[in-house]
Amino acid sequence: MATIRHAYYRAYQGIMKLAAHFLDFTPPRLLSGPGSVLTLPALIKEKGFSAVLVVSDKGLSALGILKPFLNGLEQAGVAYALFDDVQANPTIGNIEDGLSLYKERGCRALVAFGGGSPMDCAKGIAARAANPRASVSRLRGLLRVARRPVPLFAVPTTAGTGSETTIAAVITDPSTHEKYAINDPKLIPPYAVLDPQLTVGLPPAITATTGMDALTHAVEAYVGRSNTALTIEMAEKATALIFANVERAYKDGKDMEARENMLTAAHYAGIAFTRAYVGYVHAIAHNMGGLYGVPHGLANAVILPYVLDFFVPAANEALARLAAIAGVTKPGMQSQEKAQAFIAEIRAMNARMGIPTTIAGLKEEDFPLIIQRAFREAHPLYPVPRFMEASDCEAILRRLLP
Repeated sequence: MATIRHAYYRAYQGIMKLAAHFLDFTPPRLLSGPGSVLTLPALIKEKGFSAVLVVSDKGLSALGILKPFLNGLEQAGVAYALFDDVQANPTIGNIEDGLSLYKERGCRALVAFGGGSPMDCAKGIAARAANPRASVSRLRGLLRVARRPVPLFAVPTTAGTGSETTIAAVITDPSTHEKYAINDPKLIPPYAVLDPQLTVGLPPAITATTGMDALTHAVEAYVGRSNTALTIEMAEKATALIFANVERAYKDGKDMEARENMLTAAHYAGIAFTRAYVGYVHAIAHNMGGLYGVPHGLANAVILPYVLDFFVPAANEALARLAAIAGVTKPGMQSQEKAQAFIAEIRAMNARMGIPTTIAGLKEEDFPLIIQRAFREAHPLYPVPRFMEASDCEAILRRLLP
């Protein structure tokens, strides 16, 4: 029975890989470098948008990080409304509240300013604004966004999600405590700003977990079976940059070179996984956010090595190549040894940056629900190198228990 099911999954993934050649994965136009966010108001004005909705969160508002940009909008003659009620795991309610403000203030475009949560929320608002008859729940899944979303300018303030260049918006349904993705190439923002100065104030813990989030994107894309020449190149470049820079940025938040390299790495990883997909790390991690409120980057960082342990029999060659790129191999090592060295170094990096090995709040009684939801997300879409059965997923969850 499992063999038939797995054959169906592979057939589905093969069809999706072929279909991807007919979809538009054009990456956003980039403004990059220190201070580049200050050039964004002029671009918004140039594109003819006289009023925009700025989507962010209370933390960034309180820190004053948005103020120079908002002042720039005023100087450029662009009216704005600020929606900064986005939660750490954005909800359907966040999207609807933001959409109401968007309409009320006569906005014609959006600016997502923040980490993955504001960007995912802004994508949801943009999709709803262009598809008013489609509820958020109806947009769930793959290729459900009928009309192109209203224009979105994405300004990441963390180097992790790569959401400024991905097809995904991950939303939480508070009524069921379930996180799910809206996946459609139309969600790729037309414009993005990679300004390392915006990440300088990130606390070390967030620097660490968002950096490992980006690594998860690169690695899951790379070991999967739907790669292209471009996604392979992007995943390899992202991995090299992350191993060389994440701990530098963690130790010295003002290291501008490390900050800029991490933003670039997150962007590259986003390009990789938006075409090659992710895998079981994300499928499990989304449940940790939905059920227990665990930040997405933290969940990915904790779960990644456990899932890679499971993948080794089917992905040791790919993991061995990543080990060489990361510089953790030794002469004479066989492929499986290199793969194990790569996973061991991920665990060591996590430890050096204070990332735990378990998930706080995880309950054994929730295992059946987590497995059901994780498999619903992963199957048949994610082209993982090796399929899990419920017992395999349960074994990983037991290792994650605090």
